[in-house]
Amino acid sequence: MRHAWEENFIYGNNAVNAKQFDGLKKLIDTATASDQVIAMSADGATLTLEKVDALIDAVMGGKPDMLLMSRRSRRKLNQLMRALGSMSIEKDQFGTFVTLYNGIPCYVSDWILDTHTVAASLETATTGAVCSTIYAFQMGEGALAGISGPGGLTAERIGALETKDTSRIRIKWYTSLVLFSAKKAAALIGVED
Repeated sequence: MRHAWEENFIYGNNAVNAKQFDGLKKLIDTATASDQVIAMSADGATLTLEKVDALIDAVMGGKPDMLLMSRRSRRKLNQLMRALGSMSIEKDQFGTFVTLYNGIPCYVSDWILDTHTVAASLETATTGAVCSTIYAFQMGEGALAGISGPGGLTAERIGALETKDTSRIRIKWYTSLVLFSAKKAAALIGVED
């Protein structure tokens, strides 16, 4: 269940699958030109710190609470920061070591693909090419927030199975993401290597 939720957090699209909530890709709408979609180039390019700064600047009302990216993008960002001698690492509240860029924690999602297709400075597909996306966002009331239905996570006992010596339990959790202000999140698309 956790894996499905994490994948929906990035790529969920309620218009395609009614059992999904809209994820970051859909909420920021990387397929439509806007101030919140920063493109490396018309069809993708190698990551630069200048573009990461442009991504951060696209989030209004203060710095983003985090940068979320693929492992490949984090490796490239780390390489760029090491080359400048500006690498900064801290422990987060869970005891995990996290890289900081300009004081902003950089987290990895294993669900962000490195196969996005970019054309005319817009994402046209999540497969078929070699690009990735870095997301920057603020979290909380007035920004990006997770919401849950009444009762939160519930477990419902279904009962014993007729064909096996076991019982079945149904776990239900009705969640979604809400982006209260489009200016509180942005995406850097077309990130290669």
